[in-house]
Amino acid sequence: MFSSFKRLAFRKFRKAETRLHELNYLFWECTTRCMLNCLHCGSDCHVDSKHPDMPIQDFLTALDTIPKPAKNFIVALTGGEPLLRKDLETVGMEIRKRGLRWGMVSNGHLYDQERHTALLNAGMGALTISMDGLEESHDWLRNRPGSFTRVDQAIGLAAGSERLNFDVVSCVNRRNLSELPAIYDYLHSKGVKAWRLFTIIPIGRAKAYPDLNLSDGEFKEMLDFISKCREKGGMDVKFSCEGYVGAYESKVRDTPFFCRAGINIGSILIDGSISACPNTDRSFVQGNIYRENFQDVWTTKFTPFRDRTWTRTGPCADCKDYRDCQGNGFHNWHGDRSEVLVCHNEILGQATKKTVS
Repeated sequence: MFSSFKRLAFRKFRKAETRLHELNYLFWECTTRCMLNCLHCGSDCHVDSKHPDMPIQDFLTALDTIPKPAKNFIVALTGGEPLLRKDLETVGMEIRKRGLRWGMVSNGHLYDQERHTALLNAGMGALTISMDGLEESHDWLRNRPGSFTRVDQAIGLAAGSERLNFDVVSCVNRRNLSELPAIYDYLHSKGVKAWRLFTIIPIGRAKAYPDLNLSDGEFKEMLDFISKCREKGGMDVKFSCEGYVGAYESKVRDTPFFCRAGINIGSILIDGSISACPNTDRSFVQGNIYRENFQDVWTTKFTPFRDRTWTRTGPCADCKDYRDCQGNGFHNWHGDRSEVLVCHNEILGQATKKTVS
C-alpha cells in the first residue's frame, strides 16, 4: 500500500486537480461502426450503426472552442472501430494544424502497413491496440476467426515504430487468465513496452455473458500476476484505471487510483453529446455540441463528476476507504445509481477471506 504520507499528499493533489478541472484528454467517438462483434463490448457496436459517422468539421468546430489546451492535451479517436473511417488521415492533419497531439484506440483488425504509414504521416503520436489472449482465446472473445492474425500484424507494426507512444490493452477473463504469462512473453518478444490489463464491467453487450467475469480469487490472481511483473521489471505492466484496489494500489500501478472522468477527461460522442469517458453511462451527458459551446459546457457543467459525494450510497456509504476510492471508476455507475456496479476492493476482501479460511 502507498505510505500514509503519499496517500495524504495525493488526496491534496486530487482535490487541486478537481478544482482546476483542466481538460487534458478528449475522446472523439468518431464512429460506432465495427467489423467485429466482441462478446465483452461495452458499447454494443455493430457493422451497421444507427448513427452516421460524425462529419469532421462538426468535431473540429467543437475542438476550436477550447481556447488554450493544456500542454499535455491529446485527442483520442475511438469508436466503434476508427479505422473504418477512410478520412482519419485528414482528421489527424487538421488536429496537427492546430498544434495539438492525437492518438487512436483500435482493435487492430484493419491496421496494415499502408494505413500505418499514412497515419504516422498524418501525425499520429499514440496508439492503443486491444489483444485479448493467444490465438484461440482472442478469436473467441472477438467473435471472429482470424482476428488474432490481424492483431499480431498490427502489434508488430506499432511496436516497431519509435515515434509511437504505443501500448496493448487486454481484457482478462476466465478463458485467458491462465495464459497471462504466455501473453507477457509474446508481447515482450514483439517489442511491446507497455501492457494494461482490465476486467469485465457488466455494461453493453457484456451483460449477456456473465461467465466472462472473474471470480474473487481469480481477480486476486490477476493482480498478483501484475505485481510480480512489476517487481521483475522489463515491460511496463499495470492494472487499468477501472477501479480502486486497496492494499494492491502500490503493487499494480504507478500512482494511487484517481478516476479522472469529467475532471481531466472529456468526450464528444457520436451524436454530439458531451460527456467524460465514452464508457460512462449516457445519463451523465452534460450537453451537445450541436446546441451548445463545448468549452462552456466543460467549464460550467460536469458537477456530478467533480463532486462525487452523491456516490456515498449502498456499500459506499460507510466504506472506510471512500476517501481514496470516491465511489470507484465512474463507469461503474449506471441505471438508477443506487449503488456501484463493481467494487474491486470488496472483491479483494472476499478473496482474502476465502484464502485465510
